[in-house]
Amino acid sequence: MGYVQDDVTWAREYGYGSRIDAKATWARTHDPNGGYRRSISGERGRAYDQALDGGPDTPVLTARIPGGGTIRRRAGGCAGEAQRLLYGDLTTWFRVDKIASNLRVIYVPRMMADQRFRAALRLWSACMHRAGHPYADPGRAREAAQRQTRERTGRAFERAFKAETEIAVADAKCALSTSLKSVGRERETYYLGKLTGEYGEDLDTYRRLRWTALARAQGLVGPRPG
Repeated sequence: MGYVQDDVTWAREYGYGSRIDAKATWARTHDPNGGYRRSISGERGRAYDQALDGGPDTPVLTARIPGGGTIRRRAGGCAGEAQRLLYGDLTTWFRVDKIASNLRVIYVPRMMADQRFRAALRLWSACMHRAGHPYADPGRAREAAQRQTRERTGRAFERAFKAETEIAVADAKCALSTSLKSVGRERETYYLGKLTGEYGEDLDTYRRLRWTALARAQGLVGPRPG
């Protein structure tokens, strides 16, 4: 139930996570692999892409996703080799990963229309209005706060982040006082549970492969410093 954040201590320090997002954006922008790819072109650039993802004859993985539609991707090159090392059966992993990551399109609308959840949401909104932040739901509060920090730097970012933190703290306090997160978790579990007949086996496989991959990754790279 990541839609609702009720950890006041975390909100007071991190707001809605704009500083964390900024660090992640910096890391992506300064990624040495991306920088190297941007530095080459022509035949050398095409050779890099083929080494990374495989050439035109590389097998293509296909997965049908909940709610309709199909996702495809190449399963070759160094990226494919690394994923096979982690997940073993890459065809199965690709299929269950896409199922697990796209189930939200089915159960989230049902949960958001649930009367118990909507009643808790109305209580949350009334609490936020009393705190001086007139938002209808946590998603709108988060978006309004983070909009102020986007593409800002230096003192402008810090001022916007302070305002973000104030909204995030009020959000978390209201979520606690109205039990919005616990209600949301219970209703999320209920609606997700109604899909286990069709997707339960795939979700079990997804969890098993994911944990196995994590253990393999930890064995390869060792413990994180600090």
